[in-house]
Amino acid sequence: MFQMFQDIGVEELLELKRSKKFSLIDVRSPSEFRESTIPGSYNIPVFNDEERAEIGTLYKQVSVDAAKERGLELMSAKLPDFVKQFKEIEGNKAVFCWRGGMRSRTAATVLALMDIHVYRIQGGIKSYRKFVLDTLDHFEWDAKAFVLHGFTGTGKTAVLEQLQSEGYPVLDLENLSGHRGSIFGHIGLASHNQKTFDSLLFERIKEISDAPYVLLEAESKRIGKVILPDFLMKKKEEGVAIVLDVPIEERISQIMKDYRPAEFKSECIQAFNRIKNRIHTPIAAEISKCLDEDRFPEAVEMLLTHYYDPKYDHSSSHYNEDNQIAIHVESIEEGVQAVKDLLRERGYVEESAKPQS
Repeated sequence: MFQMFQDIGVEELLELKRSKKFSLIDVRSPSEFRESTIPGSYNIPVFNDEERAEIGTLYKQVSVDAAKERGLELMSAKLPDFVKQFKEIEGNKAVFCWRGGMRSRTAATVLALMDIHVYRIQGGIKSYRKFVLDTLDHFEWDAKAFVLHGFTGTGKTAVLEQLQSEGYPVLDLENLSGHRGSIFGHIGLASHNQKTFDSLLFERIKEISDAPYVLLEAESKRIGKVILPDFLMKKKEEGVAIVLDVPIEERISQIMKDYRPAEFKSECIQAFNRIKNRIHTPIAAEISKCLDEDRFPEAVEMLLTHYYDPKYDHSSSHYNEDNQIAIHVESIEEGVQAVKDLLRERGYVEESAKPQS
């Protein structure tokens, strides 16, 4: 039986996502999908990148009708495979394109004719993006922030990752940005652009917004390619600073594990060359030599001692000492336990309670 598609607004969509199994399908081209999408979406494009460019040229240089005719011709050829991909996705489905225009309307209409009911997101991803930005710009959060500080290599991110895996309300900003925040921070990672970061941040905050506290790492306003919203910077500044103190041997080991310099040697050398002029010349020359000769632990130790640690000492001098808790730990595991103990002492987690996220 023929079933016409149903338009749905962004807010209603987000409510449905929380209450039932819901799949989002981005019908834009692969390059548009890679640029940014609604987190968790599938990509089943109406047109690939080349087809989209061809139709766009016809639209601008010939006529709207010529573009529509060519689009129909291209769509007809791929219709069986297009429908098959949708049938393989279980549960409720919602399609979207850039502005909720021709592509999503065409996809929804074709699927309806094949008795596959889908929702269509009004305004497309442009509407979703506006909703995300409006939310982040005006977000008010009563949660108490516990902010992990410490020298480079203390394993702050590893501690947060473990706590998040156990259900604690963690906001892992480095993971959301795809960057570790330093000159070496992009190595081995796929850095996210601002649109992707904002969407991931929005989705994560919605997941943990009911928690009475949040755990995050002390980050600067910029992480790689992205800028943090003002409310997060304020939350960090007002939070309880947990300063992790870890032996330098453990820090070197953690950095070797995170950055894998043997695997990304050329990237490490390129990154170092961008800061070597800020290091005393003889020390910089020795670090370069260690990197060239694959003596990575030695290079890491010198970078920590002569660059990162003094830099951190300078920045940390601006924090309020009355709101800092220094914790000495020997390992990531001890760091995780120390944070758990602190949360229990502050009454945020009961001894037998399971954290909520």
